[in-house]
Amino acid sequence: MASALANRTGVIRVGRWAKAAQMRVPLLQIVAVGAVYAYLATDLGFTSWRSIKTILTLAALVGLASVGQTLLILIGGIDLSISGIIVGSALVVTVLPALWHITFLVALLIALGCGGTMAALAGYISHRFRVQPLIITLAVGAIAVGLTQTQTGEAFGGAAPRWLQNLASPQSHTFGVNVPPTLTIWLVVTLIMALVLHRTTMGRRLMATGANPEAAEYALVRTRRVWTLTFAFSGVCSVLVGVLVAGFAGSVDSGVGDPYLFQSVVAVIVGGTVFGGPGDYTRTAIGALFISLVTEALVGNNVSAAVQNMVYGAAILVAVSVYGRERRLRDRI
Repeated sequence: MASALANRTGVIRVGRWAKAAQMRVPLLQIVAVGAVYAYLATDLGFTSWRSIKTILTLAALVGLASVGQTLLILIGGIDLSISGIIVGSALVVTVLPALWHITFLVALLIALGCGGTMAALAGYISHRFRVQPLIITLAVGAIAVGLTQTQTGEAFGGAAPRWLQNLASPQSHTFGVNVPPTLTIWLVVTLIMALVLHRTTMGRRLMATGANPEAAEYALVRTRRVWTLTFAFSGVCSVLVGVLVAGFAGSVDSGVGDPYLFQSVVAVIVGGTVFGGPGDYTRTAIGALFISLVTEALVGNNVSAAVQNMVYGAAILVAVSVYGRERRLRDRI
């Protein structure tokens, strides 16, 4: 009897230690990434640096698309305009320069201005009128695509300039180093996001807004401004991702942004960031890598898009079952 009780106590202690460790470091996600890559390496032969660079570039695109999504989920929001803004910005930088006789830089500035403004408006409306951002951002994404099509003559299929294709190519080098530029950009962004979220006043205000908006207001945090600026930032990120996606794909079609909407949400949730916190972008980066590896494994086995969506949904359910039982950040303050 005493021995059984001691064993049970030991199991409970180990379980509590594992749970605490998982909250500090995403151990399960890291193990899952290693397991999926081991499968790719042994069964599908993804062992060459060329193959690894392709996977890392895909993960970088998903990770960059998840930057704004991570921040929005931390404050209790969500952005469904990502795919629309990606398509719209990709069309702007590939089609409008020839139609309007402007440079690529001017087209990019137009895309950044429009994308950031529309996203900021979505954040303001959601907070001011207490409307679910899911509805507002879905509308914004549709408007972004429609507005761009009216300016491009409803044309799709714009070709990216050669230098942009080289920039987004998995086989390009970064300043002579055999590392894709997109991956380098993602690594820099990951470092910056880690510093901003945990070492700056801006990051603390964002976390406070997600944890407890009422308490944040009493602490003189202007939560409406936080929502508006965070949504604007997400829109700008989506525009820049749209430019990279245009270069990676080489041409633009109406569905070029669709994968990044669902995968950005999956990367954030699977990484361990929950609505209102806790969480951070480093976990999202691991989630993006995991999703990209899983996608490559599914595609390598000729799995249909429908089954891929089922796998993504199952991954979200598992992540929510693990993290959904944790106390929200607002309950810990």
